[in-house]
Amino acid sequence: MAVSWQLSGSYFENCSCDVVCPCLLSTNAQLTSKPTKGVCDVALVFHIDKGNFGDVRLDGLSVAMVAQTPGPMAEGNWTAAAYIDDRADDRQTEALGAIFTGAAGGPMAAFAPMISTNLGARKAPIRYQVNDKKRSVEVVGVMQLAVEPLPTMRADGEMWAATGHPVNPDWLGLAMGLEGNTFSDHGISWDNSRRNAHYAPINWSGQQ
Repeated sequence: MAVSWQLSGSYFENCSCDVVCPCLLSTNAQLTSKPTKGVCDVALVFHIDKGNFGDVRLDGLSVAMVAQTPGPMAEGNWTAAAYIDDRADDRQTEALGAIFTGAAGGPMAAFAPMISTNLGARKAPIRYQVNDKKRSVEVVGVMQLAVEPLPTMRADGEMWAATGHPVNPDWLGLAMGLEGNTFSDHGISWDNSRRNAHYAPINWSGQQ
């Protein structure tokens, strides 16, 4: 029997490219441009304000995904790892795994075919915060990230673009990582301080 799911909340990411990411500004199709550094180290972090997978509630839980690409993102061969909120029980963990691997459809299904080396998922304390226009997360013992909007003359202090990004095709905030944006796990370490970042609300649904 098919299981329907839906969630709403927020997300942000921080990658190793210079501001603004070549994936968004290329004259070619998205994700075909070569990353600024030749390779791309990127983290995407999601927080669910309200959600369910069938009768399993997902309110208040967070998920983080980290990927490393050897060249243009569209060429695949990603190495990826995931971290699931340690407050999730077994059923919630299974549901989050289905959604964020793309197995249950939805936006994350666009990324799944690009991953060739899956380092797996593990549970960890994830502390996600939105403070005015600043967004931050700590995956305890693994990663610390914080981003803020790029400077703009707009009255709301934010720049939004319709980029076609799978997470939110119509609304993507352009941002920059702050100092201290670091990751270390699985023998991979990086520092994305002052590098490209994005953020957006998320409102997803699907069926498995």
